Amino acid sequence: MIRPSFDQVAAAALALLGATPAAPQDASTGDSVVLQAKGPDRVLFRTSTFTMGSDEGEIASALAACRLEPEGSSCREELFTHEYPPHPVYLDDFWLDRNEVTVAQYARCAAVGVCTAPPWSAGAQRFSFPDQPVTLVSWFDAVTFCGWVGGRLPTEAQWERAARGRAGRRYPWGSAWNPRLANHGRFAWDPIDSRDGFFEVAPTGSFASGRTPEGVYDLAGNVEEWVRDWYAQEYPEAAEVNPRGPDTGEARVVRGGSYRSGRPWLRGASRDRDRPASRRSDRGFRCAYAARPE
Repeated sequence: MIRPSFDQVAAAALALLGATPAAPQDASTGDSVVLQAKGPDRVLFRTSTFTMGSDEGEIASALAACRLEPEGSSCREELFTHEYPPHPVYLDDFWLDRNEVTVAQYARCAAVGVCTAPPWSAGAQRFSFPDQPVTLVSWFDAVTFCGWVGGRLPTEAQWERAARGRAGRRYPWGSAWNPRLANHGRFAWDPIDSRDGFFEVAPTGSFASGRTPEGVYDLAGNVEEWVRDWYAQEYPEAAEVNPRGPDTGEARVVRGGSYRSGRPWLRGASRDRDRPASRRSDRGFRCAYAARPE
């Protein structure tokens, strides 16, 4: 029996959803490299303790970077104070997707009736390219998909541990800003910045040099990512063990910044939030998995 290829399965799933793959926009290979061998789909993070959040110095640095943006005169400290206070966090082993969930992966879930298809047919075809991260999904959509593949959304602490490492690096790749290592935007009336090689969303894994030392891609830029936690205006001061955020709330946490985000919001400590039913063309997700039964 001849089995269909991955591309054939993805194309069939997209066809069932009425979505038409679109060519990536304004793509350039000058500032980004796609590895041919990407390794296992998931990365294991061993039990560790790290410092989550930002101290006053990091918040001041974020504010200084913000003031270098085109709309820098609008920057204020309050944009970053919800990263305070820094506090120790202990995490058990967990697995994390190496890449953001793609359109092709999500389309297979929608094709079998488990997931809700994004509104590609309503004028959003340019976001339906199979290798791009899936966007226009709510927090509930992300939870459903991760459950379907045997995982869940990462907690905010797990996401930050992956992005910053044990030592608390500023960006996923290290401490120095480099605009060529992520699909980013700018803090401006027009936030799109195509100088990184992409006008909007890029295929997952396009910025190989911007991956973490553990090999996780796109934790800064491309699309911002839903995580599991309800949003709180500040962190607790005490140490935490496997934290999952507040029990209730109005908004869920979003991490990582997107192709519309300027440099300060691509830091590993940067936070945002939105109502869980919202959908954005620059927001997606990745899944986490327990290393041991919960």
